[in-house]
Amino acid sequence: MTKQQANCASSPNRSRTRTALRSLFLVLLCFALALLPACRSHAHIVVGCKNFTEQIILGELIAQQIENKTHLPVERRFYLGGTYIAHQGILAGRIDIYPEYTGTALTAILKEQPSSDRKAVYNRVKSEYERRFHLTLGPPLGFNDTFAIEIRGEDARRLHLQTLSQAAKYTPEWRPGFGYEFMERRDGYKGLVATYGLRFAAPPRIMDLGLLTRALKDHQVDLIAGNMTDGLIPALDLFVLEDDKHYFPPYEAVPVVREQTLVQHSEIRAALADLGGKISDSEMRELNYEVDGKKRDVKEVVAEFLRSKRL
Repeated sequence: MTKQQANCASSPNRSRTRTALRSLFLVLLCFALALLPACRSHAHIVVGCKNFTEQIILGELIAQQIENKTHLPVERRFYLGGTYIAHQGILAGRIDIYPEYTGTALTAILKEQPSSDRKAVYNRVKSEYERRFHLTLGPPLGFNDTFAIEIRGEDARRLHLQTLSQAAKYTPEWRPGFGYEFMERRDGYKGLVATYGLRFAAPPRIMDLGLLTRALKDHQVDLIAGNMTDGLIPALDLFVLEDDKHYFPPYEAVPVVREQTLVQHSEIRAALADLGGKISDSEMRELNYEVDGKKRDVKEVVAEFLRSKRL
């Protein structure tokens, strides 16, 4: 065999070898990328939250509690948008923990009908999150941040209003304002107007949650769906109409945690357990006011609160 013939014969062999090596490299690369979330969680804990004041406070509370009790490094990944973005973030392993509300989890994520039984809602969400998503719930933090249908205090006093049923007589003259999620959720706009027979003077104005209370105070809208623990309710002289037909389910604040994270860092479980039942409705409202009303730094407000609870 000539040298030229030998080179021709070996060329296909070299080509097959290069192809095999490239394939092996791609397999190893995909395997390494698949392991990235698990490797990251070994190094530090990522706490996330949605994009409104109360969530930022709760996210910071969880982060400081883990830092104080476990000495694990914590990365804060806040302002994640709404419920669906936060949920997808924890499923993908981009975050390890975030604060959620049981009623939101039940209706927005699990797509189940609302229930007024706090314990039943908590247990249902916990079992389904574990079964479907390999996520679990920490203990309830102590407060129930249900939706608050708010009007101006001056209107409530002038019209002698206490309940949503009473307000239904006047809503045809009012302009409503709601958040994006509220318009889409099973426990949101459609069910509310059907339950109370509400009609309005104009279609709802849809805006960011952080803008709703100011829009109501400034007469841009006349009725909004806010949060019961909003610290600006008393500060802006707003009035919460009683949900006398019990339309809204309980919204107990709870930490949602990846089960894999708890396996790798079991000490987190005890740190979160210490937060159970530590925040009342009025305390959460005050924390929100410290940040929203007084414009104080979230980290400072949370550190003070943890010290006051001897945590």
